[in-house]
Amino acid sequence: MSDNGLVVHNTLTGKKEVFTPIKENKVSMYVCGPTTYNFIHLGNARPLVVTVRRYLEYRGYEVEFIQNFTDVDDKIIKRSQEEKILPNELAANYIREYYEDADALGVKRATVHPKVSEHMQEIIDFVKALQEKGFAYEVEGDVYFDVQSFADYGKLSGRSLDDMQAGARVEVDARKKNPADFALWKKAKEGEPNWTSPWGQGRPGWHIECSAMSYKYLGANFDIHAGGCDLIFPHHENEIAQSEALFGTTMAKYWLHNGFITVNHEKMSKSLGNFFLVRDILKKFPGPIIRFYLLATHYRSQLDFDDEKLDNAQKAFERLRTTKRLLEEALDKKESSANIASDQTAVNFSVELTQMRERFIEAMDDDFNTALAIGVLFDVARSINVFVAAGRSGSRSGEELQQAAELFRELCTVLGLDLDQQNTVAVSLDGKLMGLILDIREEARLKKDFITADKIRDSLKSMGIIIEDTEQGARWRNQ
Repeated sequence: MSDNGLVVHNTLTGKKEVFTPIKENKVSMYVCGPTTYNFIHLGNARPLVVTVRRYLEYRGYEVEFIQNFTDVDDKIIKRSQEEKILPNELAANYIREYYEDADALGVKRATVHPKVSEHMQEIIDFVKALQEKGFAYEVEGDVYFDVQSFADYGKLSGRSLDDMQAGARVEVDARKKNPADFALWKKAKEGEPNWTSPWGQGRPGWHIECSAMSYKYLGANFDIHAGGCDLIFPHHENEIAQSEALFGTTMAKYWLHNGFITVNHEKMSKSLGNFFLVRDILKKFPGPIIRFYLLATHYRSQLDFDDEKLDNAQKAFERLRTTKRLLEEALDKKESSANIASDQTAVNFSVELTQMRERFIEAMDDDFNTALAIGVLFDVARSINVFVAAGRSGSRSGEELQQAAELFRELCTVLGLDLDQQNTVAVSLDGKLMGLILDIREEARLKKDFITADKIRDSLKSMGIIIEDTEQGARWRNQ
């Protein structure tokens, strides 16, 4: 299915470009993963949920997807000291917790999830090679990258050396040749984890880790490097400097960055105390709802967070679940029916489905526009609902229903939307208990005690449970 219809916004050039992978029908992709000192927050989750990989696979590409874990870092050391456990134990704990949250959000496992702690020799070799080529220098056991030695420094972020200040994780050190020079290797401090190197005991800087791991698994030149827009500078800028200085070739052909998540229109950040852990949000909303909420806005756009938006996402998601349920019921009826022929309504419906698949592809081909793609998915759902309703008077066929079911599943899969996962509600009601409640309500209706029947219905609705009265009797579902 792959062709040259896909365009992506490349941060490096600041414009949309036709996507052409380095190797035909194969895509190599690296995404910066979390620093494992805490549960992931919603900002961490956004680049994980972006459906670039899923859509590339849908378009027929074989995707080699690398997402690392930064398990050696200043923040891990600080947190481990606070919790009085070893840094590697803290990191291992939060890697396990990451998988739990990522699974809940429908995030596919990477081809490889490399850990910094398991690639120390590759990192040391990388730093040594940079020093030998004159791009790095040692000062008393610390090794720095000389930004003035790399002519293209600043090309990703659009910053000049004259305007640059020390980045968020770049320590100001009077021993540096230039304030913007950043650490490749840090001399060991007492009580910190360290490894043996040509410069003595120490540990790597943040930026060199991703350069070394991306090179190990994808080579010096690969297709896509992605992450949050907060990583453009200094992290991704420094990765480019390290990798391209050493190998003399373009590191990544396309750079993709998702927009910030804000809270009351302020950037989500730990310093402001307005960041939200995915683990806490999962206590109120199921993973598929959070995923749907994140995808309903184009990945490069700013996304403002509040519970009301998640409530609206849950209601919209439930409409998709309703379509799925109605479609399955209609298909079950068709299996028990015989000699139902296609009529003009079914023919028109088949054409309509084909056109909607094309619209979905067109939306996703435009820089992975999931917001438009979800709009098409709802158009599919509405068409299915209308067609199924028309079928009650005989105007439908099993073949077209099956085609609709396949398309509906196909588009949901591309977006990673799991419609089978039950919504969690504040109360826990199993099927038998709900059956008893519905029986009591039905008895009230038979006695024309509509006040009691309506009270039961309204009370359940307030708890997130919807009662539907059908020809086959009452049924319930989560809101």
